[in-house]
Amino acid sequence: MNILLLLPEVFQLLIVTALFVQSIVQKDRAVQLKKWLPWAAALGVMVCFGSLAQKGLLFSRTYRLDDLSQFFKMTVSLGFFLAVINGIDQPLLEKEKRCDYFLFMALSAWGLLLLCSTVELISIYLALELASFSLFPLVPLRRKSGQAAEASVKYMLMGGVATTVGLFGFSYILAAQHATDLQQLIHMPWTWSHSPMAVVGLILFLSGLLFKLAFFPFHFWAPDVYEGAGNETAAYIAVLPKVGAVAVLLRFSPLLKPGLEITTILAVLAAVSMTYGNLAALLQKDVKRLLGYSAISHAGYLMVGVVAGTPMGVKAAAFYTFSYVLMNFACFWVLCRESEDGKNLMLEDLTGLSKRSPGLAFVLAVGAVALAGLPPTTGFMGKFFLLSAAWNRSCNWLVVIAAANVAVALFYYLNLVRYAYTKADGKPFEPSHGPGKNRSGWMVSAALFLAALLILFGILPNLILRMLAF
Repeated sequence: MNILLLLPEVFQLLIVTALFVQSIVQKDRAVQLKKWLPWAAALGVMVCFGSLAQKGLLFSRTYRLDDLSQFFKMTVSLGFFLAVINGIDQPLLEKEKRCDYFLFMALSAWGLLLLCSTVELISIYLALELASFSLFPLVPLRRKSGQAAEASVKYMLMGGVATTVGLFGFSYILAAQHATDLQQLIHMPWTWSHSPMAVVGLILFLSGLLFKLAFFPFHFWAPDVYEGAGNETAAYIAVLPKVGAVAVLLRFSPLLKPGLEITTILAVLAAVSMTYGNLAALLQKDVKRLLGYSAISHAGYLMVGVVAGTPMGVKAAAFYTFSYVLMNFACFWVLCRESEDGKNLMLEDLTGLSKRSPGLAFVLAVGAVALAGLPPTTGFMGKFFLLSAAWNRSCNWLVVIAAANVAVALFYYLNLVRYAYTKADGKPFEPSHGPGKNRSGWMVSAALFLAALLILFGILPNLILRMLAF
């Protein structure tokens, strides 16, 4: 046992402990929180970055440290840091509740860090529940909002059902294969003819992960929860749980051989997920609901790398997950700055953004273009890697559908840019008195830094791919 191998997890646990103690003993908690939490979250990113080369097996070989786990831990830590900076001054959260709010957020991030390294089914289930249950109290913490309470009930109810189904699937896997270690399970038969109970169990067990990914048909909670939660909370829920879910799914990818029933099922659902998400997003006027349906479509794109079942597919999915964190936070960052009173923004509320704040309008444009998958952004390179990895893996039809969905998605992503810059008749917008005057210089600078990263990693993707040596 080497405690140095667990520095990211230990450091995050220290943040959780500090928040817990502060929530109990501090009176003026909100002021003190702003003094240390952003710096601690930033240090956590540095700790994870310094641990990228760590490798080993711990806890009776149920906890693996490798390039995949360490990269995803760095992604989770980066997302937590961005969530802290983005939500430290959110307007619809009472000051006395902010310490508790970030306590649950930090606890969820800690669960996701554990999830990135677990390679045993029981450990995966426990880490997933830790990361999930910590999110449930965050959604209703929105001042005087019945919509937030409704979203919270839906999220908890659907999350509980997904958890139950996943645990039921685990029992089937254990009964059929008599093993819970992923390394053993990968080498076992997963065909309907050899072990139908194992195939059914795996489908049910993966349902819990697919729920977090907002993957069809476990997607229905996402638009409602995004709409009902606060802008800053929605930004966290839209990004971080997906990182942990993808990390576990990629552990299962070696058993997804071409032609297997489970591989075909996931490929078909991926096609439906990206198509349904894009078509539904075309009809949305609420920006957060639009991004909710966008998340459903991106879950389908991520599954393309998983069903490829190759090291190239794993690398492509990991790269796209990292890109997705930056792309989504860039868009939500603009929404949070633009919505001064914390209310949900409609597309019309973005009119005149280029006049009110040219910097935020540029960031929104870069984020939307990246989500659409256009060069020179990291979104384009991510989709290119995913489609290349899946080609000639007995699912060329899925690659064609994914490419067609990229074209469909252009309409609603570029619509965000159209509202920010021009009218329907092509004339520039006049400056309007819309929401969002809370645009401090450092917040806009942070948004511009996110946009710069999206372009930089799109031009030089090797800066990220070098971390993925597997």
